[in-house]
Amino acid sequence: MHPLMRRMAFATLAVVASAPPSLVLAQGLPTLEDPSRGTGSGIMETLRNYGYDIVMLIALLIVASMFVGVCYHAYTRYSEIHTGRATWGQFGLSVAVGAVLLVVGIWLLTEATGVL
Repeated sequence: MHPLMRRMAFATLAVVASAPPSLVLAQGLPTLEDPSRGTGSGIMETLRNYGYDIVMLIALLIVASMFVGVCYHAYTRYSEIHTGRATWGQFGLSVAVGAVLLVVGIWLLTEATGVL
């Protein structure tokens, strides 16, 4: 390392080390947001409510991945129409079955999260 760069690094370290503790401590950290069902009456209920929010987020990610999968399959079927390997009827069937699978998946995940 060049001697001038080394001196600048030490000078920067000296300035940071000599700063008052109020500047060094993280006073403006964001606070933890309450769960959607509220904090509850105790720590266990609060943790249960955070768990519910986590499960709902996972369910949302599952439905989103299902939607992307159905769209990908429909696009693949659509591209096969142009190469002559599939027909419009097969494309329509793929889209219809994908839509039914999405509705069933959303219904099942809604029922599953209702248990919580």
